[in-house]
Amino acid sequence: MSSSDIFIGETIGTAVLILLGAGVCAAVTLKHSKARNAGWLAITFGWGFAVLTGAYLAGGVSGAHLNPAVTIGLAIEGGTRWSDVPLYLASELLGAMIGAVLVWLAYYGQFRAHLTDPEVLEAHRGEEGMVDPAASPKAGPVLGIFSTGPEIRNAVQNVVTEAIATVVLVLAILTQGLNDNGNGIGTLGALITALVVVGIGLSLGGPTGYAINPVRDLGPRIVHALLPLPNKGGSDWGYAWIPVVGPLIGGALAGGLYNLAFA
Repeated sequence: MSSSDIFIGETIGTAVLILLGAGVCAAVTLKHSKARNAGWLAITFGWGFAVLTGAYLAGGVSGAHLNPAVTIGLAIEGGTRWSDVPLYLASELLGAMIGAVLVWLAYYGQFRAHLTDPEVLEAHRGEEGMVDPAASPKAGPVLGIFSTGPEIRNAVQNVVTEAIATVVLVLAILTQGLNDNGNGIGTLGALITALVVVGIGLSLGGPTGYAINPVRDLGPRIVHALLPLPNKGGSDWGYAWIPVVGPLIGGALAGGLYNLAFA
């Protein structure tokens, strides 16, 4: 595939992935949203459908990696040329940032109402006051819409959790290539991958919020830092490296494991 195919497919596909994925987080979080407090099941299925839509959109154009961990895993496995990896990663990051901006535009009124609501601001200040200052996340009240955060802040555990969850995702994608006579994951591949993402969210998402995708976290976190949101608080940059490094480790491990066990 050409460089323009990779750029267009990965940018649009990742933008839609984040638009629908972060969109469900906004729907569940923000006041004056009809889905407010819908819960973890809504979030996990919303992210699964986001993956499904993004993968169907980009699959025929760029292969629908939509995730640097998948790109690295495929490069190690041999299905993606290393020379194409930088373009994949840059396109995925750009798409993730575009998707996050679109969520802000779609929920513009809800963001303003939520972040100027005295009850919301008071509740957030109360939560911050209960946190050990040495472990304070310094995260604003809507950061969870844009990026992930741990329930227990332990860098080693958080990296390991993200790596394990990403190994499951990337191995599931790579092993689908064994079907359809080795010609790819077939027409059901996007659906299977989406269901795997739902399963990961339900089973392994509790500790860290299951980024399992570096740009899913980094791109929207950058947008959170740049957007003119009132009372938005910090972007928790001290944690930001974990949902980047953990999934990249997991993607690399999955690619190596695939070559050892399945190739």
